[in-house]
Amino acid sequence: MSLVRLNIKGISYSQTQNGAYALILNEVDGDRKLPIVIGAFEAQSIAIALEKEIRPPRPLTHDLFKNFADRFDIVVKQVIIHKLVDGVFYSSLICERDKIEEIIDARTSDAIALALRFQAPIFTYKNILDKAGIYLKVNPKKDDEAQDSILVDDLIAEEIETAVIEKEGYKDKSLEELKKLLAEAVKNEDYEMAAKLRDEISKR
Repeated sequence: MSLVRLNIKGISYSQTQNGAYALILNEVDGDRKLPIVIGAFEAQSIAIALEKEIRPPRPLTHDLFKNFADRFDIVVKQVIIHKLVDGVFYSSLICERDKIEEIIDARTSDAIALALRFQAPIFTYKNILDKAGIYLKVNPKKDDEAQDSILVDDLIAEEIETAVIEKEGYKDKSLEELKKLLAEAVKNEDYEMAAKLRDEISKR
């Protein structure tokens, strides 16, 4: 079975599953997307790894694993999503130490959070992508460039973030106020809010 490389397209909140998020993986050499439901903690950990400018004051669980692995010269070489059963994805970490390769079973959300920290590629098998991959709508922008509209449970991730920002009244805050709130959110280890504030600052 041939392997297909994936990258991370984005994370969206799931409306139908309370407290759950959908991680969207994108086929590198194609148009299909692979949506995977993950928990809030894993979504937060992945979001922090993607957002380089947010650094937690203390290591999260996946950061601790990375620090532990570094100390003992263990490297995660790649992640393979190798099985799909009843809507549940199963993954493996391909690790190496002293030129000896080991395969370790892992939840897909944990495996991807670690792949980001080790800068390891993510793969799945073609038959899994054929079975679970989806094509999402593409809407033309005014400048004629195409932009993927990631629809998950009929919600668009960017719209959710905007709605939360507006609900919290951050639209009326100055850039300096937003930066202070961001620093406070990171200090309080509220990384989900920190990511939203960081997005709002980036838009300014």
